[in-house]
Parts: sequence; C-alpha cells; structure tokens
Amino acid sequence: MTHAPNIMAGLLSGTLSLASACASAADVHRTAFGALPDGRAVEAVTLRNTHGVTATVITYGAALQGLTMPDRAGRSADVILGYATLDGYIAKSQYFGGTVGRFANRLGHGKFVLDGKTYQTPQNNNGNSLHGGERGFDKVLWTVLDVHGGNAAGIKLRYVSADGDQGYPGTLTVDASYSLDDANALTIEYAATTDRPTIVNISNHAYWNLGGEGSERGAMGHVLTIRADAYTPVDDTLIPTGEMRAVSGTVFDFRQPTAVGARVRDAREAQIVFGRGYDHNFVIAHDVSSAPRLQATVRDPVSGRSFELWSNQPGLQFYSGNFLDGTVVGKSRHVYREGDAIVLEPQLFPDAPNHPEFGSARLAPGSTYRNVIIYRLRADTRAKSS
Repeated sequence: MTHAPNIMAGLLSGTLSLASACASAADVHRTAFGALPDGRAVEAVTLRNTHGVTATVITYGAALQGLTMPDRAGRSADVILGYATLDGYIAKSQYFGGTVGRFANRLGHGKFVLDGKTYQTPQNNNGNSLHGGERGFDKVLWTVLDVHGGNAAGIKLRYVSADGDQGYPGTLTVDASYSLDDANALTIEYAATTDRPTIVNISNHAYWNLGGEGSERGAMGHVLTIRADAYTPVDDTLIPTGEMRAVSGTVFDFRQPTAVGARVRDAREAQIVFGRGYDHNFVIAHDVSSAPRLQATVRDPVSGRSFELWSNQPGLQFYSGNFLDGTVVGKSRHVYREGDAIVLEPQLFPDAPNHPEFGSARLAPGSTYRNVIIYRLRADTRAKSS
C-alpha cells in the first residue's frame, strides 16, 4: 500500500487531520470469505479510515480478522494474528480475534448457581469451561445488520443464542458493533439482552503484535502499562482463588511501562508457572463504569506503533501468548510461536458467578449488558530502541 507524503507526515506527528487525507470519508468493503460446511456463506467486511488504517471483521465469530496500520516510517502492516482463509478458523480457531462468550474466560468446573439453580456448561479446558464452552460465540455465524461509511466506518452484527445453548439459561440476543474513525480509534461494542435471568461476560480475543503479525521479533519486547493495583491469583487450572492480591513488589506490577518479556519466565513466581507466563485478570476497578476508562497502553519501541486500551469493564485479562505452540501458520505464512503476540481482554472477572466478592455477572430481562472497548491507535516519532 502506498501513501501520499503529507499523510505520512501527519501520521508521524500523531495528529492526522482530515485535511491531509486522500479520501473524503471512511468507507466499507464487503467480500466473500468462504463457506461453512453446511453451505452458509461467510463475509469479510473491511473498515477503512482516511489515514490508511483498516480493520477487517469476518461474520464467523464476529472476529477481528486483521488490522493494518502504518509504523513511524509510514510502512503498513497487519498487527493482528489470524488466518488468511476460513478453513483455519474452523479447524483450529485459537480464538483469533474472536468474540468470546456467553461467558468469556473461565468458569470453575463449568458450573455456576443462579437464583438457587445450578447450571452445567461444557468443561472444555482442564475440567473448566473456557470462553462459553465447546461452541462459544467465536464458533458461530453472525448476521450483518448494518454497514456504513461516513465519519466513521462501521459494521453491526447479531447472534441469537437460544435458551439452553451450551447450558446457559435464557434466549440471549447479542449485538457486536465495530467502528473505525478518523481519530484512528477502533471501537468494539458488545450489547446483550435476555428473556430470562442469565449470566453474561463478552469480550474480544485479538492477538496483537505491533511489529506485524508475521514479524520474527514476537511481542515480548512490547512495552506494557496496566492501570491496576491488584490482580486475581489462580490455582493450577487457572481458576481464580477469590483473592485480590496487590501487584506491588511482584512480577504483575505493570503500573510503570515494562517490557512484556522482562519477567514472563520468572519461575520463582508460582503464578507464572501455573500460567506458563501471564494469563491473569488485573483489577482495574470494582464495578462497571458508565464511560470507558483507560486500562492499558502497549508500545512497540521498534516500529513505533502503539495503542491505548479503554473500556468500561472492571477487569482486564492479560495473556502473553503462552499456548501458541508452532502448529499454526498465520496470514503471512509465519508459524506462530509462544510469545509472538499478547491478548488484552476487558471483561468481568473470571469465574465471577462463583465468587460473590468479584461482583455480579447476572443479566435480567429489561436490562442491557454492555462492554465498550476502544483501541486508540498511533505511531510515534521516537527513535527505535537499541
């Protein structure tokens, strides 16, 4: 992709203006992305702003399949791990960019009690339920409700999860909306309603490598800041113990910018051993907020690419790509390995229905669940680190 010099100058300053753009409005492009075994068609919808940033969403899993953005020198790269074709998502999804739910993250033993009744969900991860079960929201076909250009390019998708789906009560209607604006902000908003009480926790599982998804450098050199004073320790199956432990003096202290790989192999910390690295929830707050708040920042010193992560959710799951095992070949024909990317998932606390001290995941008829996630993308002009 080529870009006019005036656009690149604006990008490098971090203050792109609409006047510098080569197009008059953000736009949307729809293409085929294969078909499911039952013949249903899957689409890819690419959102493009006037500064050359693109976000591609596929209707299978309402997944973020790609995101391209320029670096400090104006060179564009896709910074989201994933597959070039639908076959990979069906064969071994790895949750790449997927919308995960009904209950994102883990439920201990797949069980929860709601209004005095015990429910059992699939135990698809070490005896626990992970990301909604065997057929979570990342493994279903969503319906496109709307696509639009203009001041921001956007797509809205819907999935209706039937009562009893994966063991969860209530018919849940879920909308997933993606928008990309000319401030280089990618916003993902999840909204859900139900016809009977249920539990809900929905997030996005994008794997980020700001050097490019095919980069040999991996993501361990990314510099991460997380605005959390505490995290929730886990047992050896990665289920929270119920404790909220201070990060101060531990390998979980990311309150100051810290390289992801600086302490990711510290075997003196049992929590790192349990997770084979980081796979933990950070306590951003103790309740859902009415407006998004800054949760984290990520910067790749080599490329200069970075983003701020904002959300209204109280928790942030940080996963350092520990289970990428070299068996997956990505979009650029690069074999994805441990540490090649990081995942940051704003959400309710994992296993919250089994820990009253973590807050409620209950959704009742007449109420709306909402998770707003904003990635504020940029490329800076600071010199590459040595």
